Amino acid sequence: MEINLNCDLGEKSKYYNGANDLELINIINTANIACGYHAGSKSVIEETIKMAKKNNVSIGAHPGFADKKNFGRKRQNIGNKELQKLIIEQLIIMRDISNKQKWPMTHVKPHGALNNMACEDYDVAYTIGECIRNFDKELIYLVLPFSEMEKAAQRLNLKYACEIFADRNYDDNGFLVSREDTNALVDDPEVASENILEMLSTSSIKTLSGKKLKCYIDSICIHGDNHNAIFIAKKIIKNLKVNNINLINLNELKKFK
Repeated sequence: MEINLNCDLGEKSKYYNGANDLELINIINTANIACGYHAGSKSVIEETIKMAKKNNVSIGAHPGFADKKNFGRKRQNIGNKELQKLIIEQLIIMRDISNKQKWPMTHVKPHGALNNMACEDYDVAYTIGECIRNFDKELIYLVLPFSEMEKAAQRLNLKYACEIFADRNYDDNGFLVSREDTNALVDDPEVASENILEMLSTSSIKTLSGKKLKCYIDSICIHGDNHNAIFIAKKIIKNLKVNNINLINLNELKKFK
């Protein structure tokens, strides 16, 4: 069995100083890099891509709302054209820097509130997917199982990968429990690792109530700004290897060959 381990990186901001990035990029397979709108900057993007290239880590754009004040985690009601502009501008920033560093961008994963909205709203998910297809049809759309993002990717005939989260809990619909809920986060590396192994072995999302929702799983995500991110990543990697599960870059998964 093969699986990808991805992490949101390059998110230096007033909320997070990027302290985990260097160690994480040494052990993960794929980095979702903030494009400077919700966090980070062009110099941080360049630095993160250089580290990724050095460690043979595949990279993707992690576009979010232009809202550093709220770390891109506050929903915004914007029109279709404004959303298209928001996405394309960030893809251009990532592409230009990745081309300069000669390390190609392989995927796109929306950030925070934008990602949550795309999970629930087909029009938002489709617009993001359409932007990806028009920008570069070879890019992978990183989506959540059961979401409108997955439906949009299928409708657009995009390459897509389904991810599960190691450091978050799920509701009975297979969506992430709101960060406003006290049960939203999984901070214990042991619990996170056990959850991941159970989800992989059953090909399902494990909900907070104990339900198992069958789905395809291609990738595991860890939020880089989680204070226990490094410990969670190391524990998961150790347990995956013990169970003969191979870790691989997102774009190198067999489904994309």
